[in-house]
Amino acid sequence: MNDQSPPSKLGKYDVIRELNRGAMGIVYLGHDPFVNRPVAIKVALNEALDHPESGAAYRRMFFNEAHAAGRLRHPNIVAIYDAGVEGETCYIVMEYVPGSSTLRDHIRAERLLPLSVVVEIVYKCARALDYAHRQGVVHRDIKPSNILLTEDQDVKIGDFSIAHISKLDDTGTMPMGMAGSPRYMSPEQINEDYITHHTDLFSLGLIAHELLTGRHAFPAESFSRLVQKILYEDPLPLRELRPELPATLAAVIERALVKDRTLRWQSGDDLASALNEAFTEILERPVREVSDQERFDSIACLEFFHGFPAQELWEIVRAGSWFEFIDGESIIVEGELDDSFFVITEGVVEVCKNARSLRELGPGDCFGEMGYLARIKRTASIVARERTCLLKLNAGVINRVSLNCQVRFLKVFLRTLIHRLSVTSDRVAQD
Repeated sequence: MNDQSPPSKLGKYDVIRELNRGAMGIVYLGHDPFVNRPVAIKVALNEALDHPESGAAYRRMFFNEAHAAGRLRHPNIVAIYDAGVEGETCYIVMEYVPGSSTLRDHIRAERLLPLSVVVEIVYKCARALDYAHRQGVVHRDIKPSNILLTEDQDVKIGDFSIAHISKLDDTGTMPMGMAGSPRYMSPEQINEDYITHHTDLFSLGLIAHELLTGRHAFPAESFSRLVQKILYEDPLPLRELRPELPATLAAVIERALVKDRTLRWQSGDDLASALNEAFTEILERPVREVSDQERFDSIACLEFFHGFPAQELWEIVRAGSWFEFIDGESIIVEGELDDSFFVITEGVVEVCKNARSLRELGPGDCFGEMGYLARIKRTASIVARERTCLLKLNAGVINRVSLNCQVRFLKVFLRTLIHRLSVTSDRVAQD
């Protein structure tokens, strides 16, 4: 396939250059001379068409996209214009979306989009899917790489190659086997059960979870473990991964991920309406003074986090809780029971014991180590001595980041704790 030469012309369409290659074919930039517009032309893979065992199925799947998406006309669905066979070449002509990327670029912690943008993207996808479902089309392969993000941050759902078309007067279910991408399958797809349009909403919920947190809702190291989690375990709680998310938004996404499809959102329109209400709440919330990028920058320069890769720093930024205190405000009170550990990102705090000042700590310093190790009463009080910003962590937070990040954090934490105990011992000896 790698040496499959591009044709100069297919039907009435001029072929200009290759855009990309995928499992279902090669996509070229083309030109339609009759309406004078650029088009994208997907060409089937020769060796896949000629395969003695799977060639016929591949051909059906290839043209299924034209058959399914060709009946849809929606601003958030990639339009199909034409399809045909030129000699031995099968091709589909579709809408060209210049400068687009896919949502795969924005499901990593360091590349997350603003919250309002994510809500708008999921909202538009839900409405587009609702339209498709009403036309009798179930996509069955909703995943980040099948959703384009345009230059102006609009969305286009594409790749209907395994979509199912049902008659509008039938039961709306279809036994289609385990088709789709495993990471974004619904429980009923994995079970090879009858599926409905609810399967697309489950997959969209998984994408929304990743867009909001940079983490898959069911992280797993193997296919078997992934299947186990999707079928029987709860997804990672959104607000534990990202505490500042509005509770209403988290509830909307988590309902899309319910195992029992009868308890999920019953239509894309229902999901979109719920997202609209959550979006209104987001707009009414005060704008955060500190962006995630600023928080990343504030810890990237601290000695405590020296040696952490950017990806792991972003995990810490997203997982931790952030607080700001004014001069004279108490942060920790002696005798309180707590299990949190704090890193100072800005400002100065004073450590006091029995109403006596012991020392001051500044940016990069940390406190609360013993409480983090074992939930015990605080042995000293901490008071802000100017405007102070803190990153708050506990064992629950650290357990939610990647294993590599956990190991790196614990090494630094133990080194810091040993140093703190050494300094304390020296001071006791001097006293």
